[in-house]
Amino acid sequence: MNLIVAAILAIRMTAPVELSSPPDTLPAYDRYPVYTGTDLGLTYSPAASVFRIWSPTAQQARLYLYTNLKDAIPYKVVELTKGENGTWWTRLAGDWKGVGYTFSVYINNGWSQERPDPYARAVWINGKRAVVLAPGQTDPPGWQQDKSPAFSANDRPTDAVIYELHLRDISVGRGSGIRAKGKFTGLGEWGTRNGDGLATGLTYLKELGVTHLHILPFFDFYSVDERRVDSPEYNWGYDPLNYNVPEGSYSSNANLAYVRNMELKEMIASVHRHGLRVIMDVVYNHTATALMGTSCFNELAPGYYYRQNADGSFSNATGCGNETASERPMFRKYMLESVLYWMKEYHIDGFRFDLMGVHDIGTMNLIADSVHRLRPDVLLYGEGWTAGSSPLPDSLQALKKNVARLHGIAVFGDDMRDGIKGSVFDAHDRGFVAGNVNDVESVKFGIAGACYQPQIDYGKVNYSHAAYATEPSQEITYCECHDNNTLWDKLGLSRPDAVVPDRERMQRLAWAIVLTSQGIPFLYEGTEFLHSKRGLDNSYNSGDSINAIDWSVEKERLPDVRYLRALIRMRREHPAFRLTTAAQIGADLHFEDAPDGCIVYTLDGAAVHDSWSGIWVAFNGTGEARRMTLPAGEWKAALPGATLGAAAGSGSAASGSAAGSGSASKGGAVTVGAYSAVILYR
Repeated sequence: MNLIVAAILAIRMTAPVELSSPPDTLPAYDRYPVYTGTDLGLTYSPAASVFRIWSPTAQQARLYLYTNLKDAIPYKVVELTKGENGTWWTRLAGDWKGVGYTFSVYINNGWSQERPDPYARAVWINGKRAVVLAPGQTDPPGWQQDKSPAFSANDRPTDAVIYELHLRDISVGRGSGIRAKGKFTGLGEWGTRNGDGLATGLTYLKELGVTHLHILPFFDFYSVDERRVDSPEYNWGYDPLNYNVPEGSYSSNANLAYVRNMELKEMIASVHRHGLRVIMDVVYNHTATALMGTSCFNELAPGYYYRQNADGSFSNATGCGNETASERPMFRKYMLESVLYWMKEYHIDGFRFDLMGVHDIGTMNLIADSVHRLRPDVLLYGEGWTAGSSPLPDSLQALKKNVARLHGIAVFGDDMRDGIKGSVFDAHDRGFVAGNVNDVESVKFGIAGACYQPQIDYGKVNYSHAAYATEPSQEITYCECHDNNTLWDKLGLSRPDAVVPDRERMQRLAWAIVLTSQGIPFLYEGTEFLHSKRGLDNSYNSGDSINAIDWSVEKERLPDVRYLRALIRMRREHPAFRLTTAAQIGADLHFEDAPDGCIVYTLDGAAVHDSWSGIWVAFNGTGEARRMTLPAGEWKAALPGATLGAAAGSGSAASGSAAGSGSASKGGAVTVGAYSAVILYR
């Protein structure tokens, strides 16, 4: 064996030097010192690099340096110096750019495994070693001039229209015309077309009219082997490995540390340049490798970053085997600094927090206040629930029922979601659009943006028996997302008796409800193509054949695309659909008498200076046409494809085809077709 190699191996196996005052073996977590500096991880300059970790119970700590990712052993081992408030650090003179590094600490009579520190911002393939990169090294040309586009005149949250997508799904499918399939830069490609000459990818999304692209996790996650470029694996990415590093499988070369960082910036710059914004899906509620004993958090501070049960085992409010402890100062600090890093370094325009109910209200408000001081227009929202019980009391959790105590953070409206299509926990349960007359009040609850509206019978709302939002910007209005069955599959499972044309009408009715409701509307990728996952309700690792968007069907589904586009355009052009206060909802939105299985309401457009002084909206969730009373006055159809009969209003009105133009009526009665929406204005 080479003498140098033998010496290094001997150093790694030796016990640490004895400290004069060793820390308590198992101190209470609230006794741990709190480090308030902002230099954890790597601080680089060409003259020197400073490395600092927080490991308060360690008796010794080491830094290992590597020349390349293939080296089995480090070429240099550096003993770290004990610093203030539980930190260990060293300063290495010279330029260390391009060098790989890991840390190890000696705790409880043993050395931890080598790991990057939690603050790593660049890694080699599969994230096992961090890499020294210089600030600006990953900036593409023009990055310093990149600027988030305005999404409305005032950039209010309710002006946004969010479109959720997965980076592989949007580009790898048939007919995408995208060259960099499944990559960061693939989403950034402009001018892509399918075989019929129709826009795809980013060009299509711009034409659709949405304002924000919510992208499923693109931090470095555990489940995909970045070495398998010839047989790519698939995962949604809800298994965090290195929180502050982009995922390597979305880059063109995961072996080169800087490439993934640069290509993500190139993608974001392109999205911004073409008038859209980027929302990052973040998963701070658990880590992928905690149960395997290889979490960098748990290696450096065993137990501290996770909540425990009374017997000392990991608590599991996430359903993933562990849950992080956001209320503990050093993880609270970590979450805040991580979010601010992504916002500043990558110009992120919003954050969606996975299982946000696992986090405490104090941490979420600290993040919101800090983010909005820098950029008031950044969107923040999350799932206002957990996947299991937590030691953290409900009163402290960022749950849906506590949203009024959150600062500028929205929650997903599951009341409306399941009211529209039926329970996500029962594939055969029917929602309003599939003919369930018992879900009317749940849909009305969502129409009001979860704010108080005196005409809603809250005793009949499926989950929330009182309004929980104090303003409509606290509600994400939606009926489907990546979780559970797609809307198209859910309608097929709950209504196997329905013919395809009826299911198509149900789907369009669901879109109309979401995009005319108060709150922040949210759409799922491919809904306009009637996207199916063959009945799978959890396709997180099911591959491209199940998840990818099939762009070759775009021509066939063009009437649906045009209808959805018209709904989005109508919403963005008319502030009556985007009220900003609960008081406005109480005063300007009125529910009218309607037949069973139908909803009718009016909006006072004049009160918010809308060019439409009055708006009349009707939803028919039944399988038969319904005749409804139309207030006196001259009304016009808001959307192409909705037709009115004679001037007395004796004709029919239905949504569907995107062809044609609306006609006028002078009040009386209107017949609304089965599974249809009618929107009129004056």
